[in-house]
Amino acid sequence: MTELAAVSVTALKGVGAALAEKLARVGLETLQDLLFHLPLRYQDRTRIVPIGALRPGQDAVVEGTVASAEVVMGRRRSLLVRLQDGSGTLSLRFYHFSQAQKEGLKRGTQVRCYGEVRPGSSGLEIYHPEYRALSASEPIAVEQTLTPIYPSTEGLTQQRLRSLSEQALARLGPQSLPDWLPRELARDYRLSPLDQALRYLHRPPPDADQAELAEGRHWAQHRLAFEELLTHQLSLQRLRDSVRAQQAPPLPLAKRLPQQFLENLGFAPTGAQQRVGAEIAYDLSQDEPMLRLIQGDVGAGKTVVAAFAALQALEAGYQVALMAPTEILAEQHFLNFGKWLAPLGVDVAWLAGKLKGKARAAALEQIAAGAAMVVGTHALFQDEVKFARLALVIIDEQHRFGVQQRLALRQKGVGGRLCPHQLIMTATPIPRTLAMSAYADLDTSILDELPPGRTPVNTLVIADSRRLEVLERVRSACNEGRQAYWVCTLIGESEELTCQAAETTFADLAAALGGLHVGLIHGRMKPAEKAAVMEQFKQGRLQLLVATTVIEVGVDVPNASLMIIENPERLGLAQLHQLRGRVGRGSAASHCVLLYHPPLSQLGRERLGIMRETCDGFVIAEKDLELRGPGEMLGTRQTGLLQFKVADLMRDADLLPAVRDAAQALLEHWPQHVSPLLERWLRHGQQYGQV
Repeated sequence: MTELAAVSVTALKGVGAALAEKLARVGLETLQDLLFHLPLRYQDRTRIVPIGALRPGQDAVVEGTVASAEVVMGRRRSLLVRLQDGSGTLSLRFYHFSQAQKEGLKRGTQVRCYGEVRPGSSGLEIYHPEYRALSASEPIAVEQTLTPIYPSTEGLTQQRLRSLSEQALARLGPQSLPDWLPRELARDYRLSPLDQALRYLHRPPPDADQAELAEGRHWAQHRLAFEELLTHQLSLQRLRDSVRAQQAPPLPLAKRLPQQFLENLGFAPTGAQQRVGAEIAYDLSQDEPMLRLIQGDVGAGKTVVAAFAALQALEAGYQVALMAPTEILAEQHFLNFGKWLAPLGVDVAWLAGKLKGKARAAALEQIAAGAAMVVGTHALFQDEVKFARLALVIIDEQHRFGVQQRLALRQKGVGGRLCPHQLIMTATPIPRTLAMSAYADLDTSILDELPPGRTPVNTLVIADSRRLEVLERVRSACNEGRQAYWVCTLIGESEELTCQAAETTFADLAAALGGLHVGLIHGRMKPAEKAAVMEQFKQGRLQLLVATTVIEVGVDVPNASLMIIENPERLGLAQLHQLRGRVGRGSAASHCVLLYHPPLSQLGRERLGIMRETCDGFVIAEKDLELRGPGEMLGTRQTGLLQFKVADLMRDADLLPAVRDAAQALLEHWPQHVSPLLERWLRHGQQYGQV
């Protein structure tokens, strides 16, 4: 029997080239694709509901006799049909109708119809129901199963999709759609056979628990979610194994440079920094590539840990590349590392997309000639960038880079043969749920200790109608010798408009707070201008800094103890948490005011409430995941992989430990099942396992 994965949709009745093209647009090319194209929801057409028992908002099948049909003139002309069944009367209203339709619904006609019941001017009504006239000689049976409603696209009707799934189901069996979960595994995890689960979800019986199906907690959905999460885990595991199988340059433990660096640092690393530093140092000394993610809450000192890792590679005579997702953040690292490494006699090169002409050519030459430390944006990935002896790549804010981009780094290694070690940093704490699934290809270290002297930030949520009070608060804080930030958030998605808004706010605040020294910083200023303003703020010559979210990361001014964030409802929780982390860096009590514009949505209230209640980045990340879902939190990292068909990371979090164990068992005992699973679930996504 031919496997359904190999049978084209064109083998079905009624599918010609035009329809095949429409189906391909939604990724439906084979009969297997059709079977995995599951309904979004269901309608119950299995029983006829008496008119007297109908409730507003209900979808129902109704049968009755037409008592009258007339064209009525309201705001819009409509055909109004009154239907009776002995238990009550219901109106059917058609705004689009023909003369033939009106005649087909004359008094005395028996009609069965389906639609959503709504309250109307004449009692309960159904607008534009699906209906058919009944004849006494040929009674029509009601549906035997719930009616599926499929995800669709223009030109694909539900009727057509049902007919195609019906034909695919007729060919479905254990031979035509092999179950790649071995029997022992399915038994251990109490998973039903694949063909039974698919058959159930396409055509649930009348007594199916609709609430359970709607919530995605039905046993048939559970079976498919398990297989999908398992496949996802296998693809990341395969990716990890393929990178681990390569050679990396082993970097011996460094002594001289770290010692000098520590002497110049001016403070002792925390216990967490020492612990994570030791884990990284061990990984770097091995001859297989390190793949390590450092998570740390705002201000936990990830950059210092990254600097120690860089020194290990530099002392061994290799190059280090540090890459950040935005030019602002990259510049921040460039300034930091320049300051730290200059006393050690190490040069730092700079490469970003906006570097053009001679400056760019000079930077490329410097890198190819072996510049020890290179800092930049993802411009470092470009083909023309050639490294002499690259042994370590440090990536900041991993979730903004695709996995494929990380893999491209392999070609940049020593002689194109040795794969560089990879150290990935994120200040967005990753909930355990996501770490177990989306980051299964990385080892994780957590910096769970803040440097001594940092104080928790008190957060207030205030409506912008109290703006004058807030201004007075800023004035008195600055007059007492402290400093403040005033953050303007994104207007729409436009950086330009946001920068203009920041300029206007700057002018308004400078006028309102006469006598205070106010500065401005935004993304459209030249790097030198931004650096000069930041320097003035650091030195205390500016008391208030008006900024866009460019100050989200890496800015350290211990004397700044007050932050106002305008329109915080426009930002994600993780970003608000990042911004708030710019204050509370000194010993003074610090405050963050979230100045929102009413009215706030229910979700907006909930989100700002979370910010008020906790300063723990991991708690905030868990809540952010619940409220926004994984796709948004991870950005581009998992494009194609987190668009799950059935699984949902929040709902199915409890499956993840079992999924990890099952993935391990499959790789050990049934490795031949891995590729067919990847082919089944990830054919339309990026197959990270196939590198």
